Amino acid sequence: MEILKSTLVEMFDRELAKLAEEINLYPDEASVWALPGTILNSGGTLCLHLCGNLKHFIGATLGNTGYVRIRDVEFSARNIPRAGLQANIAETRQIVADTLSNLTEDDFWSDFPLEKHGRNVSTTYMLLHLLSHLNYHLGQVNYHRRGG
Repeated sequence: MEILKSTLVEMFDRELAKLAEEINLYPDEASVWALPGTILNSGGTLCLHLCGNLKHFIGATLGNTGYVRIRDVEFSARNIPRAGLQANIAETRQIVADTLSNLTEDDFWSDFPLEKHGRNVSTTYMLLHLLSHLNYHLGQVNYHRRGG
């Protein structure tokens, strides 16, 4: 189980570091929030959504951080400077790493405290789902940054 835990800590951290890198690679502040063509969510919006998602499902739900998610704001906030997005990513990285590092073997095989689409799933299942969700949107950020 230690291998699973260390692998998940490493993979979440790697992908969140890549998100930080993508945000830095935008040519300017405005382009982070631009909506070219038929793209519906900006890189900034996706960044806020990913951080909110992980701080809620990992931080608050598994780590009892007290974080209260306001999902609508993840999609309505605009023009947050890159420095603010970077601070959010850094905070998320720390919360995820701390929370996952403190999970026990029993925690991984226990039911996740919240239902996923109306059914109970294991914490391991939910963590793998969250990692794939992070990767899906990270690809969208990369596509958006390159001009969609």
